[in-house]
Amino acid sequence: MRKTHEKPVMVTRSSLPPLEEYVEMLKPIWDSAWLTNMGDYHETLKEQLKEYLGVANLELFVNGHMGLELALQAFQMEEGGEVITTPFSFASTTHAIVRNGLTPVFCDINEEDYTLDVDRLEELVTERTCAIVPVHVYGNLCDVDRIQEIADRHRLRVIYDAAHAFGQEKDGAGVGRFGDASMFSFHATKVFHSIEGGAVAFREPWLADRLYQLKNFGITGYESVEYVGANGKMNEFQAAMGLCNLRHVEGEIRKRKALALRYRERLEGVPGIRLCKEQPGVRYNYAYMPVVFDGFRADRDQIFEKLKEHNIFARKYFYPCINSYACYRDRFRAEDTPVAARVAARVLTLPLYAELEPDVVDEVCDVILEGK
Repeated sequence: MRKTHEKPVMVTRSSLPPLEEYVEMLKPIWDSAWLTNMGDYHETLKEQLKEYLGVANLELFVNGHMGLELALQAFQMEEGGEVITTPFSFASTTHAIVRNGLTPVFCDINEEDYTLDVDRLEELVTERTCAIVPVHVYGNLCDVDRIQEIADRHRLRVIYDAAHAFGQEKDGAGVGRFGDASMFSFHATKVFHSIEGGAVAFREPWLADRLYQLKNFGITGYESVEYVGANGKMNEFQAAMGLCNLRHVEGEIRKRKALALRYRERLEGVPGIRLCKEQPGVRYNYAYMPVVFDGFRADRDQIFEKLKEHNIFARKYFYPCINSYACYRDRFRAEDTPVAARVAARVLTLPLYAELEPDVVDEVCDVILEGK
């Protein structure tokens, strides 16, 4: 019988810099007592991220969700306007739309990479449509060219949820350069993190002031508050962690890639197991290892439970689809997006993080393939 791990193997684990490196970063914070409100580390991280991501404009936020929510608000779309998006994403994507008083319209996904099905996109455009919020899923990039063509034809904004796509490129261009804006998440579980945190990269320079003001309660001057903003500021402790982790992120990606390739070596071509095909011209960050069980001798839930018996914890991600959440159940129907519903019922993301041992990858694959 296969040995069960004494310590749980989680689906992910936060990457951390050497403790001494982070502690050294804290000394200037203590000396200045400037803990938040766009301090030196905040501004340094912003500039370094612009260079790393290959974008001209970027603003930092306390988390990725707040970045997406305020990016939508910044464009001042008419209340009740329709925003086409995907049901195959994390809750944040649709919540950000709804919390802006906008109406999500769900487009189904395609079978290949689980991003918006661009063949279905244009038929959902109405006179009420004001924006598209596509999601780069597991690092699989949306069809950015066709989405932009449709958006330009109908004069729509495109705001990408790029939470999974930090550092990725398409044909040498950073993903933050596509659309009107792109949100990145720096949550602790991401390839690059600042404990919590996020950023919005954007095309039009005028957005810089608007986003800055919205994340600072809508304050536009010492005695002027022009917008109903929020407290979305990244603090100096987050920024310090971000600066540390940015120094190490390329090494993190290399380690993840080696593990992802090992998974592929073991699982690719197995009947009933479907892996994402890598897209040509894309530089990946290897953030996730999604596997779809479709016609395999065991279904997704059985594999999930079998791994748990060995103290290995995969994740049903994304499940359920957003349009079947209890908070949206009376407004939307999951059966209207059948591909998303089918994939959500079959997908499992396997453990993947830089410090994961290769023999654990083999053990995960053995449990899946042997069922023991």
